[in-house]
Amino acid sequence: MTLDNLDIDWEYLLERLDHLMELGVEYLSRQLAEFHFDPLLFEKHMAFRWRRQGEAGFLAEVPYPDLPDHGDLLGIDRTLNRLRDNTEQFVHGFPANNVLLWGERGNGKSSAIKGLLLPLAPLGLRLVEVQKEDLFQLPEITGLLRPLPYRFILFCDDLSFSENDPGYRELKALLEGSIEARADNILVYATSNRRHLLPEHLAENTGEQEIHPEEAVAEKLSLSDRFGITLGFYPMSQDTFLAIVRHLATSRGLAIQQQSLESAALQWAMERGARSGRVARQFIDDLSGKLALRQLSRKEGR
Repeated sequence: MTLDNLDIDWEYLLERLDHLMELGVEYLSRQLAEFHFDPLLFEKHMAFRWRRQGEAGFLAEVPYPDLPDHGDLLGIDRTLNRLRDNTEQFVHGFPANNVLLWGERGNGKSSAIKGLLLPLAPLGLRLVEVQKEDLFQLPEITGLLRPLPYRFILFCDDLSFSENDPGYRELKALLEGSIEARADNILVYATSNRRHLLPEHLAENTGEQEIHPEEAVAEKLSLSDRFGITLGFYPMSQDTFLAIVRHLATSRGLAIQQQSLESAALQWAMERGARSGRVARQFIDDLSGKLALRQLSRKEGR
């Protein structure tokens, strides 16, 4: 049998080969990205994500970063001041600490970190988001960032671990305890709903599982202890929640009486089962949409 006797769609075959070659080039370029990363990107962008690609990875710029204003985060002034002070020490080249922000969900932990970027980026601050499942690649990330003339915060959001999580050891080593010296231009800022990052069990308090239960407890505390600063975010009072609602409504120019606004906000919070900055923003988003749609209907005579 010869090739002339085969019924081959040569055009389709060539298209598939071209596609496979394009995929191969893209894969190789990403695999080698850490060795060919253009430092000039740090002049154009202030926020990045670490993208894992097989055993390697690369830094991907974030063209439209979320840049909250600390002025919109009400009720946590002392916490924000402590965080800003530490970060300003860092960007000016003075000693500073890694920071763990822990506590109630939706109360501004992530926004507190992202809100540092806009005012401090002109001083050389850059934010690199690292997913929990990629923390085992911290040596590669720090090796890439260490020689660069910027100050980097590695941002680990919603952090928690199981006992066998591979990123747990790498993060401990990066914070303190590795044979490699800490990079002067890198800090870790992490958020978590848990104070101690690892799950704790009642059996550890009774001593029924181990001869020396205090050692198991110490191991679980050893990671959070490596953060020099820990900042707690506690349940929000009704007064603070309503203050945030009023602030957001004013900033958006919503035409609604204060009594009606607060009554609707408390009803929304009760249905959600929580009072937080996130819940307040979600309420204002919903209210803004309803008022805009109502105004549109009036204009159209509906």
